[in-house]
Amino acid sequence: MNGIHDLGGMHGFGPVVREKNEPVFHADWERRTFSVVNLAMGAAQIHVDEIRHAIEKMPPAEYLASPYYEHWIYGMEALLAEKGLVTRDELARRMAEIAKREAK
Repeated sequence: MNGIHDLGGMHGFGPVVREKNEPVFHADWERRTFSVVNLAMGAAQIHVDEIRHAIEKMPPAEYLASPYYEHWIYGMEALLAEKGLVTRDELARRMAEIAKREAK
């Protein structure tokens, strides 16, 4: 496959710059995303290859404009909806509830 997500080895994107002592997670939301996606994978019996394939369906412009763990969120949301475990409306409603709670 030669999609936008296959950037490894492509020319024109410049060097990969690593931070000295780079942390695994740069923000708490990344740590939470990692945990929630892994828990959801176990609960929904979703394999890592399914997540990767779902991420590969992400629109190229969105993929390039979003950070790494947002790709994980996109893939998991797509799979949960595809498998009929939640609807996109249910996800949106829950996300709005969480945002409202955290804004207080």
